[in-house]
Amino acid sequence: MSVPTLLGISGALRRDATNRKLIREAARLFGPCEFVEADLNLPLYDADLEESEGIPPAVQRLAAQIAQADAVVISTPEYNKAPPGVLKNALDWVSRTEGKPWLDKPVAVMSSAAGRAGGERAQAILRLCMVPFQTRLLQGPELHVAHCEDAFDENGHLKAAGYQRTLGRLMERLRAEIGR
Repeated sequence: MSVPTLLGISGALRRDATNRKLIREAARLFGPCEFVEADLNLPLYDADLEESEGIPPAVQRLAAQIAQADAVVISTPEYNKAPPGVLKNALDWVSRTEGKPWLDKPVAVMSSAAGRAGGERAQAILRLCMVPFQTRLLQGPELHVAHCEDAFDENGHLKAAGYQRTLGRLMERLRAEIGR
């Protein structure tokens, strides 16, 4: 098998966001792959904009990245007990593109948040948001990185061995799902 392409989608836009660190850590633990990090700096979904100008190029690029990836990892923060608007906006835009890029795509979701539950509610809601796309969404193991501001070392690696083991198992399952 050739080297798989792994697309990482962080629901946080900040350059040093822990969810960005988490998708990069996922790629490291996934093993040999071509890792691509998605850019969610997209305009807000607006049906009038879509009608007048079509699908924005940045959205088309994201949809193409999803379609071309062998697997996708999505990490979401938790804002007010839900995934952030930027992530939902990206899902809404991609749903408007041609070709159903998510269909049968192996997907792993995870979360990193400041609270003690590690974004558990946001991740549960994200899983519901993924249902219409008919992905091959892994059901576990679930990874919710709590107290995220202290969860990563200076190299961006998870400090806690338990988190590393869980993420490693999740990436093993994702890699196996590609081969199915």
